Order: sequence, then C-alpha cells, then structure tokens
Amino acid sequence: MEFQDVVRKRRMVRHFSPDPIPVSTVKRIIATAQRAPSAGFSQGVSFVVVTDETLRQQVGVACSEETYVEAGYDPFISEAPVQIIVCTNEQIYHARYNESDKKPEGQEEIAWPVPYWHTDAGCALMLVLLAAVDEGLGSAFVGAPDPTALQRVLGIPDEVIPIGVAMIGHAAPDKKSPSLKRGRRKVEDVMHLNGWQAQDTVSS
Repeated sequence: MEFQDVVRKRRMVRHFSPDPIPVSTVKRIIATAQRAPSAGFSQGVSFVVVTDETLRQQVGVACSEETYVEAGYDPFISEAPVQIIVCTNEQIYHARYNESDKKPEGQEEIAWPVPYWHTDAGCALMLVLLAAVDEGLGSAFVGAPDPTALQRVLGIPDEVIPIGVAMIGHAAPDKKSPSLKRGRRKVEDVMHLNGWQAQDTVSS
C-alpha cells in the first residue's frame, strides 16, 4: 500500500471482529514500530502484546471501557483480538545520556527540557497504528487513565510506564466519534512559514 493511502486510511476503529491475528503479523507491526526515532538510540520503548481474552477484558477495565459502552460504542478495547500496550522507560534514557559519548567527563547530564521518552513512545505508537493499516487491519488507541492499573494487570515493572493501548484487528461497522464533525483544520491554519507571525503564505 502506498504511504499516503496508509495515512489516509488510518482512523480510530471502535468495533472489531473476533477474527484472530497471526503472531507473524503482530511481529511485523512491532518490528516496524522499532524503526521509530529514539533519542540517543536509547531504545527505551517496549511493547506488551495481549491476546488472551481474560487479560483483554482486564485491560478494558483498566482503560475505563465502560465509559465508551455507556456512550453507545461497542466494547472495542476488550474485543480487539490484539492489544499492544506501548510503554516507555525514563531510566533507560538517563542511563544512556550518562554514557561517555553523551556526557563528557566533568559535565552533567542534559537538562531534558522535553521528556523525549514520551516523544519516542508517541512516534512508536503512530508506527504501530500505520503498520496495522498497511497489513489491511483496523487500529485504535486509548490512553490509560491510571497507568498503575495496567502495570498491576500485566506485571509491568514500576519504572516502565504504559502510555496507553493500541487495539489491532479486523474492523467492523462502528459508531463514529461525534468529534469528527469538527472537521480537519486547513494546512494554512496549522503551518507557520518562517516563524509564527510571518506573513509568508504557502501557494497550492
């Protein structure tokens, strides 16, 4: 599938068929996500893959699936045959940036004005969603209102923070989010050429 087609087809699917997804497909999706940018090539992002039905139900509870059901959606978090919990580990980044090629002797670790462990996790998440579309599958993402709940359910170490859950599966007819009525902003409204207040415009 062409890249632009993959991007345009990606959307948040809120209903999945029960058809299983081969492990080989899931491995390809994770391998693609590993190509995401990584500050200092720290590679502090990891993935917990859940296919067991009982565990999927528990993940759904941890992600407040009932609030979606009460709003008229299918229980799409737990019904997706594959859940991929994207995790990040801040400590790995600090360890990496205390190595000699990142912190010369006598200097202190960088100040981290932006927590790039979250940036990297977001990049990896988007690749998971796009790779699923490229495999002919549907995908969605929900955040974790209480990351510690996911840690308890899945035995994730305290230092590894789950940022949320990507659902992967064959898309079924679903209820669309009313937020889509807002429409997509124009490129001209979000692109600031040569500075925020610059008057340059982008010609079509």
